[in-house]
Amino acid sequence: MNSETPPSSPRERFYRRERQSVPAARVFAREVLADWGVRGRADDVVLCVSELATNALVHGVPPGRGFLLRLLSCGDGVRVEVHDSGDGVPAVPLDPGESDEGGRGLLLVSELADKWGVAEREPGKVVWFEVGGA
Repeated sequence: MNSETPPSSPRERFYRRERQSVPAARVFAREVLADWGVRGRADDVVLCVSELATNALVHGVPPGRGFLLRLLSCGDGVRVEVHDSGDGVPAVPLDPGESDEGGRGLLLVSELADKWGVAEREPGKVVWFEVGGA
């Protein structure tokens, strides 16, 4: 984050359970990061947004619902939250095989983000990550 940029309020957008929601979430995240002057790790943030948005659509959003993407500036970094109403707690697979179709999204987030986690909400959950030095 640019040292001259004042702390910004959270920015959020709701996405329906539709295929075009993932690319739209990436565009929104990139626009917010640009508004905040985030340059250093913007590509990491956008890639993690893409992975969590995909996971929300595939695993966390029941038909007829959607997910909320929230970005917050925190210190010299960014916190991203994806809120959905689905059950279950996502986890990084212990040994994602080469032939596995899924499971790599959270593995990628765990490698690129400084911190990540899952919090309960009613209904559903919030999957979040933080990236410093942005």
